[in-house]
Amino acid sequence: MSTLEIRDLHVSIGDTEILKGVNLTINAGEKHALMGPNGTGKSTLSYVVAGHPDYEVTGGDILLDGESILEMDADERSRAGIFLAFQYPVAIPGVSVANFLRTALNSRMRAEDPESKGMPIPQFRRLLKAKMDLLKMDHKFAGRYLNDGFSGGEKKRAEILQMATLEPKMAFLDETDSGLDIDALRIVSEGVNTLMGDDLGVLVITHYQRILNYIQPDFVHIMLDGKIVESGGPELAEHLEEHGYELIREKHLA
Repeated sequence: MSTLEIRDLHVSIGDTEILKGVNLTINAGEKHALMGPNGTGKSTLSYVVAGHPDYEVTGGDILLDGESILEMDADERSRAGIFLAFQYPVAIPGVSVANFLRTALNSRMRAEDPESKGMPIPQFRRLLKAKMDLLKMDHKFAGRYLNDGFSGGEKKRAEILQMATLEPKMAFLDETDSGLDIDALRIVSEGVNTLMGDDLGVLVITHYQRILNYIQPDFVHIMLDGKIVESGGPELAEHLEEHGYELIREKHLA
């Protein structure tokens, strides 16, 4: 069973410190939610774990299965089992969803074995169709250009399909609910729930309780001013929904 440990993580961009000592442990099979107001460092945490080069880790460590990933580039972290679903996925005109995913899989195979010729097309097609069937997706989706002209819901479904195909150990979903209507939110959430199992740990980053009605977390964490200040069960998110962040601000930032 895989474990991601974030230990006393301090992160800056330029002269500004954003994360000020974050501690968090996620085990495979667990669903965590990270909540907090804008500007508290939630997305920064996901970018740093994924290996975004613009952020400087000034203290602490990130361990995947007991080994530090700080010296790994973003592609190495992905191959090690880290996945980030973006809040605003980028469109890639001219590159189909299927070709993008096959290229990603083949890149991983060649990194493990430089002599590998990648996954044969018939085998990849069977794999992709199986994943799309699992997520109840129309097979025609695979032939569309990645995120080009996609609705908000389609972009997020494409991210979940990537997660299903790449089979990460740890998945960070950065405000996946952003811009989704109720129907799209339900469909995307069902996809995440379908993929959950003993081999996958998930962190859902969100401002609102809404998505947590569908992806019910085992643990909820509240971030303020670059730190996780409270952790608890699903009832913590319900408390926030009712009372907002003001009481927690007064408690921790007074």
